[in-house]
Amino acid sequence: MPHQGEILQETIKNSGISITRIVDELGITRPTIYRKFKDETLDYAFVKRIGDIIGHDFSGDFTSLQQTVLPFTPVTVTNVGVNNVTRASMALQVTDSDPVKQLTALQNKYIALLEAYNDLLLKVYGPK
Repeated sequence: MPHQGEILQETIKNSGISITRIVDELGITRPTIYRKFKDETLDYAFVKRIGDIIGHDFSGDFTSLQQTVLPFTPVTVTNVGVNNVTRASMALQVTDSDPVKQLTALQNKYIALLEAYNDLLLKVYGPK
C-alpha cells in the first residue's frame, strides 16, 4: 500500500503541473519536496497547499491527516487556598477544519490559560 508521500508524488505527476512551479510557489527547494515524497505521513497544511496549487482535494486521500482538536474549556478559579485542588472539565468541541483557524483558537486559549495562571499565582503568593 503506498504511503502518503507516494500518493502525493503520483497526484502531482498526474496533474501535469511541474515540480519547479510547485516548489517556487511553496518557497521550498526541489530536494525538500523529494524528501516529502519519501515520508509515510505528511503535514495536512503542506498537503493542502499543494492541493491548492494543482487543483486537487486531498481530503479523500488523506483522511488521517486532519487530526481532531481537543480544546479545553476555560476554568474559573475561585477560593484558591494552599490545600485546595480545583478540577477542570475537558470538553470535546468540534472546531473549524481550517488549520490556521485551529491554530489561532489554540493560541487564544493558551494565552487565556497563561493569564489565569498568572492571576492564580498572584492570589496564592501575592505581588513581588
